[in-house]
Amino acid sequence: MNNKIMRIDLSSFKSEVYKNSEIYKEYLGGTGVATKLLFDMNIKSIDPLSPDSPIILSIGPLNGIFPISTKTIAMFKSPLTGNLGESHAGGRLFMSMYDAGISAIIITGKAPYPVFIVIKDEEVEFHRAYSIWGQSALATERILHSRVEGVGKRSIIRIGPAGEHQALMANVSVDIGRHFGRLGLGAVFGSKNLKAVVISGSKRHKLENFGKFNKVYNKIFWDAVKSPAMKKYHDLGTPQNVLPLNSINSLPTRNFSQGYFESADALSGENMSKNYLAQQIACANCPVGCIHLGVLREPFEDNIHYKSFKIPYDYEPIYAMGTNLSINRPDALLKLLYIVERAGWDVMETGVTLAWATEAFERGIIGVKETDGLVLNFGDAGTYEKVLYKMLNEENEFFKDLNNGSAFCSEKYGGKEFAINFGKNGSPGYMTGRDGFLGFLMGVRHSHLDSAGYSLDERIIKGDMNADPSAEIDLLIKEEEWRFVLNSLTICLFARKIYTEEVVLEALDAVGISMNADDLFKLGRKIHALKYRIKVDNGFDLNHLKFPDKLFDIQTGRGKMDKDVVQKMIKEYTFKIREIMKEV
Repeated sequence: MNNKIMRIDLSSFKSEVYKNSEIYKEYLGGTGVATKLLFDMNIKSIDPLSPDSPIILSIGPLNGIFPISTKTIAMFKSPLTGNLGESHAGGRLFMSMYDAGISAIIITGKAPYPVFIVIKDEEVEFHRAYSIWGQSALATERILHSRVEGVGKRSIIRIGPAGEHQALMANVSVDIGRHFGRLGLGAVFGSKNLKAVVISGSKRHKLENFGKFNKVYNKIFWDAVKSPAMKKYHDLGTPQNVLPLNSINSLPTRNFSQGYFESADALSGENMSKNYLAQQIACANCPVGCIHLGVLREPFEDNIHYKSFKIPYDYEPIYAMGTNLSINRPDALLKLLYIVERAGWDVMETGVTLAWATEAFERGIIGVKETDGLVLNFGDAGTYEKVLYKMLNEENEFFKDLNNGSAFCSEKYGGKEFAINFGKNGSPGYMTGRDGFLGFLMGVRHSHLDSAGYSLDERIIKGDMNADPSAEIDLLIKEEEWRFVLNSLTICLFARKIYTEEVVLEALDAVGISMNADDLFKLGRKIHALKYRIKVDNGFDLNHLKFPDKLFDIQTGRGKMDKDVVQKMIKEYTFKIREIMKEV
């Protein structure tokens, strides 16, 4: 890495590039560097949607060099939660930044009118975006791809109308079918009048020790191609999770009312691949090809001719807009996903919010006055389509509020006990048991990818591990801190079984970075402390952490949870987090 950071000020339309080798020496790159940059900016008194609120994009030292090191880290102050915002995306973005010779980009300020940014190598251009403001996230990519010339591999990141409206659950779309999906980065873009960023580069990088690099590269490549570790991602993709989770009563259904969906076969990876798969694509520099695009065919008015759309589907969208809403037809699911993709919403938060709204309607907390005459029922895809369009157009106060997520809506209208969010972030799609939920609550991103607590639940369900609350907490913390290392290298976490401690050290050595195992684990610990300091400094309250009440009334994969045990685990976990924070 060349350790160059680009700063862009939208208020003055100025930019600069500077080198900071020390931060990369200490924090490697990716999430480590982004966390340190955000920490040093002291965002405590900054409104997430104010001009001073920063957007940080960061890549790591293995990006563009080794296979499946394909992620770019976005760091920001989340408008959804009010504290640490972090999201990861694949696609071509890391490659474009690498080719441009830029290791991190910091964007602040607010443009006086809608703009998009074009970055070519170290040069920055600012363009008026009036003609694409209001366009969908899909249309914006097509327009800019034809309008903007680039060098090398271009990446186009952009928002849809949801981001323009500063919806708290708006995402940022990246290239084809990838997203900075979680925690509201799209709203931050919209608050800055920033519609899109187009990045390309022409720089070529020389490796000092090609022989050493080639040996490690081949090991990683062939493990990715031939080992069982990546097979499921290539064959069926993450939708392969649908049936296994359903079989252990862990597939969220009808707003987490149960873990078994009677129509799981219809939405399974097997059925989607057999009857709806149109294409598989891969992020740049990845041999796996886990991105599965389904085809949706809709008739024109003559009912003879058809238009077709390719729509990315993964496990999380299938859960969020499918099983959790009791949608049992793949074509109906793909249509809902298409609307969400065009608008630029976080699909998980959208599904969780619609599920809350449906249960709130069933319980009489909201009614036809709020829904403009629509009757919400689980399984009614046609009504959900109408709701999404009304949300997109902000047709009344209630539909505008739905854009801000389940925590916001349940606080305003009621039903907090069945709004399934953790730290105000809509739940991922795992109903495996207490470790999964504890990981969502305590993880720095409130994500299933923080510590993979659901995998601990699955091991206990299968009898591969004994239940022990303290041991489970220690394993969650240890796994999260190791993932901070992988995320500093910006490894796709699907490849975590390939990028073992030994392989990581060999890869770093091949690019001239000398570290040992102890260095790696100290780094993970330090990043953990910094992230939690940011969260707590910005309002994350360790004294009032709890699961949504509904989760204690349901049967998870591990059975019904004991509330007293869970509360003791939260208390113990909190104590350990406080001890970690003392290290900053």
